[in-house]
Order: sequence, then C-alpha cells, then structure tokens
Amino acid sequence: MIISRTPFRMSYVGGGTDIRAFYKEEPGAVLSTAIDKYMYVNVHQKFDGGIRVAYSKTEEVSIVEDIAHPLARETLKELRIDGGIEITSTADIPAKGTGLGSSSSYTVGLLTALNAYLGNSLPTEQLAKLACNIEITKCGEPIGKQDQYAAAFGGLNLLEFMPDDSVNVSPIICPRNFINTLNESTIIFYTGITRSASEILLKQTKNSSSSDKKLILRRMAELAYEFKTGIEYQNLDYISELLLENWSLKKTLTNGVTNPTIDEIYDVGIKAGALGGKLLGAGAGGFMMFFAPQDRHLKIKAALFKLRCFAFKIEMTGSKIIYYGE
Repeated sequence: MIISRTPFRMSYVGGGTDIRAFYKEEPGAVLSTAIDKYMYVNVHQKFDGGIRVAYSKTEEVSIVEDIAHPLARETLKELRIDGGIEITSTADIPAKGTGLGSSSSYTVGLLTALNAYLGNSLPTEQLAKLACNIEITKCGEPIGKQDQYAAAFGGLNLLEFMPDDSVNVSPIICPRNFINTLNESTIIFYTGITRSASEILLKQTKNSSSSDKKLILRRMAELAYEFKTGIEYQNLDYISELLLENWSLKKTLTNGVTNPTIDEIYDVGIKAGALGGKLLGAGAGGFMMFFAPQDRHLKIKAALFKLRCFAFKIEMTGSKIIYYGE
C-alpha cells in the first residue's frame, strides 16, 4: 500500500494569466501558496488483475479505457499501468468546484503515488509538467498551469508562465514572523456554492484575445510582482489593497465570475473590517478569502455567521509519499 499527500492551493493574485491563451504572447504571473488542506491518494495492488477506482463514485473495470474518471484513466495510460490496481482518494475539504485546485492536487497526488508504486520518484518540475500534460492536453481541460505547480512544489511562490511553455518557480523569501502574520490575518468562508471552473475558464479563454481583456490580464500579472514586494516588505495593508484591485479586475474578465450572493458576502466582509479579499479559484462559488487583523475576525465572523469559517495555513511542502508499505 502506498499513500500520497498533496496540498491544495490558495491563489492571491494573477490567476487567469496562467492560461496559454494569454501567456503564449507575453509572460503570465501568479502569486499563490500551498495550504494545509490535502488530497490523499491510496494505491494498492489488486489481486484479481482488475481495476478499481474509488472517489465520489466507485468504478470496477477490466481495462483502463473503460474508466470513466478522465484523470485516473489518462494517468494510468500515461504510466502504462494496465490493471491489477486499486486507487482510492479522500480530501480534507470538499474537492470539487471550491476554487482550491483540487483536480490538479488529485492528478499530482496520483502521479506521485503511482510512480512510487512503480519504484520511481519524479523530480518536482517533471511531476508538475506531466500533471499539466494530463489535465490540459490529454483531458482537454481549459485550465491554466498554476494549480499543478503549486501542488507539486508546495510553499509560497511567484509562478511565471513563459511563452515557450516553461514555468519559473520562485519561492518568496520573508521572515517567518510575517508568514505567521499572513496565517493569522487570513480568514476564509465557505460559500456553500460549487461550480464548474472549466465553464468559466473556457469563457475567459475565448475572451483573452480581445485587447481590453489583455490589458486587464497584463495588470493582473503585474500585481503578482507587486504582491511579492509587499510580502518581502512585510506590508499587510499594501497586499490587502492589491487583493482588492485583483478582485475588481477579475470580475470584469467574463460573465459568471461573481453573482449577487458572492457580491453580498464580499461586501459584508469588507464592511465588517476586512482590509481586502477575493473569491478563490475561477469564480462563482467556493471559498471567499479576506485579509484582516486578528482583532477584527470576531466581528467579521459575526457578520457572516451563516457561513462556515475555515483557517488555512501556508504549507511549505508539496506532494509527497506519507506511507510506503509492502
């Protein structure tokens, strides 16, 4: 039995510039962090030579091509595993449509576990690149590359997406006490709304060629570099302002990023004392994140009492094997 643990991610600014429709002409940039909420993938040899894949559903098939789960199917095909295997997955939080990169965490975690099953260990860069290939090329998902790299590398990073399809991963260097400040100042609420990121990103991809949308995305990429500077200078007020600007820009990219319910949650949080905030992920649902000094958290929680509050912390490690047994 082999178990991998792969973090989810929380993107601060720049999301959307990691889509090829944008970065094929000019570099994109995202500043994000892995968080201490995880996807667990368990791989075990199956005695009868068949294939069992268990997630929100359970599949029992004889050949790889019959697997309905596209990520599991294409990953097994990529690694040339024909059968005799059982794959199960569980997550710390809802793992579909919540804006935390769960699909990519699953793909990266599955690759990590299956390579260990085969007696291999992929370099982190290769792991992220292969996960991108499976999700974007093999499965045809209209998504970007930030989630796979955040899940594979872990940590707080500036991710740069280059026109030649390479990705630069630059860890953010700042004192540990400001990492603690970021953790303590972050307050997150689950909206209770799940949505298909693919639908929103497909619309965004189609819109990316227009000149006005390119200007918006270019500014969002610039925000990633400014956010990096703000963290290095340990300026919570400054990076909170950048969150405000990023969310304002993101809402203009395409219809469906926000809705009246999301807008109300955001406005209530800001009026209750949050310095800045944004909806995590592609939009329309999932988790709403705010930056606020700790002494304002009780007031914000009281104002948003109908929503479940979560505390996420920055996770410095990426996908890894946590159990390896015969």
